[in-house]
Amino acid sequence: MKRVIPILAALTALLLTYASYEALVVAPTDALQGNVYRIIYYHVPSAWTAFLLFFINFVASVHFLVESNLSARRIAKWIVIAIAVVGCVGPFVVPGLLPTGMRPSAAATTALMIAVLYFVVGKYFSERSLDMLALTTAEVGVVFCTVVLVTGPIWARPVWGIWWAPGDIRLTSTLVLWLIYVSYLVLRRFSNSAQMQVLAATLAVFGALDVPLVYFSIWFFRTQHPQPVIGGGGSIDPRMLHVLLISWMAFLCFAFLLCWFRYRLEQACRQMEEAQALQSLREGDASTPQTERTRTTASRSPQ
Repeated sequence: MKRVIPILAALTALLLTYASYEALVVAPTDALQGNVYRIIYYHVPSAWTAFLLFFINFVASVHFLVESNLSARRIAKWIVIAIAVVGCVGPFVVPGLLPTGMRPSAAATTALMIAVLYFVVGKYFSERSLDMLALTTAEVGVVFCTVVLVTGPIWARPVWGIWWAPGDIRLTSTLVLWLIYVSYLVLRRFSNSAQMQVLAATLAVFGALDVPLVYFSIWFFRTQHPQPVIGGGGSIDPRMLHVLLISWMAFLCFAFLLCWFRYRLEQACRQMEEAQALQSLREGDASTPQTERTRTTASRSPQ
């Protein structure tokens, strides 16, 4: 893997460069917004990447909470299977189950990917690794969510005439999502409680419930955001969609690299802390006999 990472880093740099060229030069100019719309190639892929990372955090946190309880693991497994079955069959069988314009195939694919990701994470990560994976994806996810919150107002100002619309449910729910995961990181950083990992995992599980609200808000509420043009019955120029998907692929590769390096760093830090704790324990055990001999000699010395 050590040999693969430099190659992947080089390919990611090339892909990011190519994606920027496509976004800024090749992609056609929007007829209504002009060139300012090109922020979409950074804003939207950042949002999708943040959602994916927060979902991985959610999956890792659920696994961490149920790992030590066999009954809980079985219940979680069957819930995931039920979600996959209902998600794959329900949209095609029950009319009106999905918001107007959402394609059943998109819902089925999403449900199937949820199940696949859940079982893959459970298979390849132990309880200790699950906690590190949750922490890593939360940190990198907050970075990409910050990009979303920064690029959004930059895009909104020339298009909407305002930097921020307080009543917009998507803007507000995205800010709440960011605050939840910042709180998660603060809890992980400053709490000394023995139950810190469990509390953080519980917070992550509840925090992830805000992700669907952010995504579906434009279907169920009136917002400043336009109706979806991808997977929602809208339309987008095929050339724009092509560049958008390239940008997302580049962001995903970049996110993977960040998660990999952060995961390895967290792993090294924990190994060092364990080594220091073991050394301190050994030094304490080594000093105990000497202390006892000193006390014995002192008790036997003539008065």
